[in-house]
Amino acid sequence: MDSPNERRPGDTRIERSRARETSRFIAIIDDDDAMQDSLRDLMEAAGLVARCFGSAEEFLESGLHRQAACLITDILMPKMSGLQLQARLKEEECDIPIIFITAHGDAGMRIQAMREGAVELLAKPFDHHLLLKTVRAALDM
Repeated sequence: MDSPNERRPGDTRIERSRARETSRFIAIIDDDDAMQDSLRDLMEAAGLVARCFGSAEEFLESGLHRQAACLITDILMPKMSGLQLQARLKEEECDIPIIFITAHGDAGMRIQAMREGAVELLAKPFDHHLLLKTVRAALDM
């Protein structure tokens, strides 16, 4: 039996708010497992729920793209690139704030990504504090 002073999940407004936030998640798409793990750990350390996908196709096939609150994706990946994913989501009228990360970006890529509505394009290696700030801004959109 629960003691009268013991809190149960959902007892407070803050806990109810957290429960609503966890139904949506930060989607991380990168073909590098180490990058996926690093980004998931960073998001979770900041109190955010994250799910990783090894490719754009895996993300789309999961059927979870409409539940994602924000998307962090590499630009250059085998098969479907991050920019192609952005175009596909736009075609499907799936309006997810997108943050691109890349080790091989150039000015043309940045212009294209931003013109199509990306929140930001960060070059690897990027500052983790800047990424978290950008994610939080995307979540407030």
